[in-house]
Amino acid sequence: MAKIARPFEINEAFAAAFNSRDLAQLLALYEPDAALRPHHSPTTLQGREPLRQALEALTRVPGRMTSRNAFCTECGDIALLKADWTIQADDGSVIARGSSVEVARRQADGGWRYVIDRALE
Repeated sequence: MAKIARPFEINEAFAAAFNSRDLAQLLALYEPDAALRPHHSPTTLQGREPLRQALEALTRVPGRMTSRNAFCTECGDIALLKADWTIQADDGSVIARGSSVEVARRQADGGWRYVIDRALE
């Protein structure tokens, strides 16, 4: 997976990885100890294995995802983002939609990864 050069690109990269059902690409978007609160979940997951399980379940959801940044605010090596996303079936019907807020951090190689990813209801 190509490194995310600018933080506002990370949500689009997430949608692309979802659409290709590439679990490795999805996991590569997160720091190893990142926290994830999945859509409609009361629990925050943290660490590689819980994230892998949640993202693997997500890849089983049918349809194509689109993700649009509502905002991306940078402060040094940290960025706060909000995305509005939709998963649609081939016929255009909406399977799921929502928003999420994320904190991303610039990595030593200059790329960006999620530190916190929180789906909103």
